[in-house]
Amino acid sequence: MRKKLQDLTIKDAFMFAAVMSDAEHCRHLLELVLEMKILEVNVVAEKTISYHPEYHGVRLDVMAEETGTKRRFNVEMQVKTESALAKRSRYYHAQMDMDALLTGETYDQLPDTYVIFICDFAPFDSRLYRYNIRNVVRETNELLKDGNQTIILSTQGTNPSEVPVELVNFLKYVGQDTDEAETNDDYVRLLQEQIKRIKQNRDWEGKYMLLEEMMRDEREEGRQEGRQEGQERMSQLILLLIKQNRNEDIAKAAADRDYQEQLFKEFNL
Repeated sequence: MRKKLQDLTIKDAFMFAAVMSDAEHCRHLLELVLEMKILEVNVVAEKTISYHPEYHGVRLDVMAEETGTKRRFNVEMQVKTESALAKRSRYYHAQMDMDALLTGETYDQLPDTYVIFICDFAPFDSRLYRYNIRNVVRETNELLKDGNQTIILSTQGTNPSEVPVELVNFLKYVGQDTDEAETNDDYVRLLQEQIKRIKQNRDWEGKYMLLEEMMRDEREEGRQEGRQEGQERMSQLILLLIKQNRNEDIAKAAADRDYQEQLFKEFNL
């Protein structure tokens, strides 16, 4: 059963995107993660909390651009163990570059891009709070100045002395299952207050219900496509068995799913 808006916490993708749609909250988080001054950001509303067929459904990562420098940021909450973070990062960097090129930028004018994953799990065995990932020249260990940087954050870190206290407080907050835990951290309190406002806002409730409906439709469409593909696959198998006069195998496949899969492999279906 899907959660109600009132039950969401900061680690739920919709709530995280809703909170970070506030430019000041987003700017503060970027400064906290990257440890650099960011004057002002514009959160790209049409690419945050929206339905995009090219992304195979609902998009809930946060897209932002810094005013002046045009540096671009993609921030995404990850609560399920994800083995393809590197490939997702590659895709997001490429997407931001393509967006810049479509606005008329040339290759040498491409802005710096940052992809940030906030993981509620340990992505690596070293269990650090923060991983800064850049491309380097393997033979010389020199940094490749391509303007791309990926940062992976983890709520399961064990090295608090090596990262800012405020970042540790934020990640501990994300790792909790409630938004109402007491805290002395000013930024976390601001986030808690923002979440309360979102839960009391009819417009946000309407957006959440609309996206839930879109996701239900998407899941149902996927099930229907799966059923249709399964029927077509079975029809092909039956025709092949008929051609080989294997009528007993048709009956056995209908009753035995494992045997059915064995036949699919036999005929490369």
